[in-house]
Amino acid sequence: MEKAGRRAWGALAVLVLPVLLISVDMTVLGFALPYLSEALAPTGTEQLWIVDIYSFVLAGLLVFMGTLGDRIGRRKLLLGGAVAFGAASVLAAFATTPALLITARALLGVGGATLMPSTLSLLRSIFLDPAQRRVAIAVWGSGFSGGMALGPVLGGWLLEHFWWGSVFLINVPVMLVLLAVGPFLLPEAKDPNPGRFDPLSSLLSLATVLPIVYGIKRFAEHGVDAIAAAGVVVGALLGVLFVRRQRGLADPMIDVSLFRHRAFTGSVLTNMLGVFALAGSLFLVPQYLQLVLGLAPMTAGLWLLPTTVAGVAGSLAAARLARRVPVAYLIAGGLLLSAGGFTVLVALGVDDGLAVLVIGTALIGFGVPLSETLTNDLIIATAPPERAGAASAISETGYELGGALGTAVLGSIATAVYRAGVPGDAGPVARETLGGATAVAAELPPDHAASLLAAARESFVAGMHVSAVVGALLLAYTAVQALVLLRERRARPGTPAPSSAR
Repeated sequence: MEKAGRRAWGALAVLVLPVLLISVDMTVLGFALPYLSEALAPTGTEQLWIVDIYSFVLAGLLVFMGTLGDRIGRRKLLLGGAVAFGAASVLAAFATTPALLITARALLGVGGATLMPSTLSLLRSIFLDPAQRRVAIAVWGSGFSGGMALGPVLGGWLLEHFWWGSVFLINVPVMLVLLAVGPFLLPEAKDPNPGRFDPLSSLLSLATVLPIVYGIKRFAEHGVDAIAAAGVVVGALLGVLFVRRQRGLADPMIDVSLFRHRAFTGSVLTNMLGVFALAGSLFLVPQYLQLVLGLAPMTAGLWLLPTTVAGVAGSLAAARLARRVPVAYLIAGGLLLSAGGFTVLVALGVDDGLAVLVIGTALIGFGVPLSETLTNDLIIATAPPERAGAASAISETGYELGGALGTAVLGSIATAVYRAGVPGDAGPVARETLGGATAVAAELPPDHAASLLAAARESFVAGMHVSAVVGALLLAYTAVQALVLLRERRARPGTPAPSSAR
């Protein structure tokens, strides 16, 4: 097997940039939420949409973009997406209303959908040696954790010196670097025989994801109602039509036979559920640090550095440990470690939770990236090289869908508990979000302000406790699922899945 040279490792550094950027973007948004609440006064639902819409649009378009990259060239798609992502970032930075910011975040999702499958599929074509590819994917995965370190510190500094929109302008220089260096270091890669393009399949893939996501989101916020049920049912029915159409096409958008491999299916499901839990915690933790404990943004970011270091360590440790430990046991072990981290978070207090927070999030930060690195390698190794873009898109769809649903469901659970604990006479703004309660308290007499803030902070922490219990149970289940679906795979990551795997 041909070994990758110096140019390939330089290309890896370029491919980490979009990953780093998306991770930064996710993290700084969480730290900017209190400032968004004060400047734009979004409702609780609008605030969740500001966070969620990016991942929802991205998840809906990933399959289409992955297939498009296989057809027109993955480097070409990556560089074109960088232009779109940078332009949408400028629009988000200068948004003046919640609706405009939601629109800009949706456009960021369109640009982001071109970035993620392109980076992972290019790794498949650049690193042909299985061992090197496993290391490359570990480095690629550590970019997410690296972004978690850079995002809070850089974002915190920007929030302390500039307006909230400045956090989105971080994206612009990174995209410019990618556009300047990418054409020289990244090779072009695509399917030499892509077959006919099917527009209906593209529409069906988007129409499947969005109604399901909307229905689950509405269910999490309002309980069971006709609209939520209709969204899930309509999306599921369209999904059945999509799968049937793929089976009947000579040149399908997605090779559904990939799901016959237990390694592929199990890895996609594990990715989705692991990120579901991780994203839910990322949504709540920055608000806890700033609005409950009263830390400045940059100080709050520094307290998350141990979590980030643990994430980088988990990604890199995965490649080394996989040489000696069966992959299924490694993945399950990482998930159980993260479940333990969520269990620790149940002990969070209103006044003295820093040590608990650092320990709990560090355990989560180590375990989830460890499992994600190995499952991503299994997904890429299972797919044929010419379908690397589509396979990467499926992986990233699960990842982004899990992240969006984690924010929506766990965030909504925490919000429901919060609303139940805030006095009814506090007003609708205070009962929507903790940021809203903080803003309302600033206009009240000291005694009333202290009473409202105490109730709001206690309710917010109670919501975090409930979300942590849900996260722990979910990750424990996911660990068992990984053992069941992946334990029959005897080969290490980086080798093709056996055709008999079912």
